[in-house]
Amino acid sequence: MRNILRKTFVVSSLIIASSSFISCDTSSEKKASENLAIVETSKEITEENTDITYKKPIVFIAGFDKGNETFYKDARKYFTEEGLKVIDGKYSLEEIILWLNENGNNQPYSEIHIVNKSNPFKGMNLETVVRGDKITSETLRKTITQGSLPKLENVVNTNSKIIFHASGLVENKELLKTLKDAFYTKNNPKVVASPYHTIFGGRFSNHYLAQPYYVFYPTSYSPGKMDLSKEIGRKYPEEKDIDWYDALNNEEERYVGEPYTTQFSIPIKWEFDYYNTDNEMPKFKSVDELKDWIETQEDLMYDIEKHNVSIDKFRWNWSIKASKLVIRGRTTGLCVLKPLVKPYGELEHVKPDTSNKRLYALK
Repeated sequence: MRNILRKTFVVSSLIIASSSFISCDTSSEKKASENLAIVETSKEITEENTDITYKKPIVFIAGFDKGNETFYKDARKYFTEEGLKVIDGKYSLEEIILWLNENGNNQPYSEIHIVNKSNPFKGMNLETVVRGDKITSETLRKTITQGSLPKLENVVNTNSKIIFHASGLVENKELLKTLKDAFYTKNNPKVVASPYHTIFGGRFSNHYLAQPYYVFYPTSYSPGKMDLSKEIGRKYPEEKDIDWYDALNNEEERYVGEPYTTQFSIPIKWEFDYYNTDNEMPKFKSVDELKDWIETQEDLMYDIEKHNVSIDKFRWNWSIKASKLVIRGRTTGLCVLKPLVKPYGELEHVKPDTSNKRLYALK
C-alpha cells in the first residue's frame, strides 16, 4: 500500500512539474512575443521619424554671356519656365558652396543644377574660388589640397544630385572625379553630367542634347571644308548618317536632328625669362625648328597633350623682347553637333532626363 502511495505521489509530482514547465514556456513565449511586437513597433516609429523632406531643386547660372552669346540667357529662361529657383552671380565653386550652406537650413536639396558653358578641350569657365583659377582637374585639386575650398554642410545626402549642365564634362574623367571630391561629405551626393553637349534655346527645343564630333586645324590655315570633311570622316568611321561636308557648312539646325557646326579656338602662351640665368635662349629660324624644340620640353608637351590636340594642329609663332622669349600657339576647333532625336514616333529631340543613364553619367 505504501508503495502504491509512493508511486502515486511521484507520478503526481511529475505531472505538476510538467504543468509548471509548460506554463513557464507559454509565459516566456508570450513575453517574447510581446517584446518582439514592441521592437517591431519601435522599428516602425523609427522608420517614420527618418522620413526626409527635401528642398526643391535649385539652379545656379554660373556664368555670363559675351558679345552675341545667349547660352546663359537661354538656360535661365528654360529653368525659370520649368518653375525652378534660379540663382545668378555665383561664378566660382566657392560661392556656390557658401550660398548652399547659408541657405540650406540643414535641409538637403533634392537637385542642385550648375549651368556652365564649358569645352572638353578648354575646361570649365567656372572659377575655383573668387577671382581664382578657372576649374581644371589640376587647379581644383590644388585648391582642395590647400583647404581653400569650403565644404558642404548638411545640405545634401546620398539621394541628392549635383547636376552639371556643362558640355563634354564626362570626357574629362579626372576633372569629374575631382569635382566629386570637392563635394565630399559624410553622405556623398551623386555628381551627374552628360557625355553630350548641352544646348539651350534651340529653334525646335528649349533644351536638348547633341553628340559632338571634332576636327582641328592651325588657326588661319584651314585646309578647306572638303579636306576637313574627309579628315573628320576618317576620324569617326562608325558615323554613317552624317554628310560631313554639308554639316561643316551648316551653322544651325534647320530641321529637327540636322547636324550643324560650331567653332572655338584653343590658345597657348609660354613666357621664358633668361635674365640672370646661365641657360642660353634658344634661337629658331623656322616654325619647324620651334616645334622640334617644343617636343624636347616635357612640361610644354604636357600642356599640349592635356588638350588632346596634336602639336601640328596649332599655328606657332615666337617673339623676343630683351631677355624674354614668348611662344604662342593657337588651334581652331570645329565641332559638328548631331542633335539626339527619338528613334520612333514624330521627329523630335530626346528629352534631357537626368535620371536616364543613357544620357547622363552618375559618379
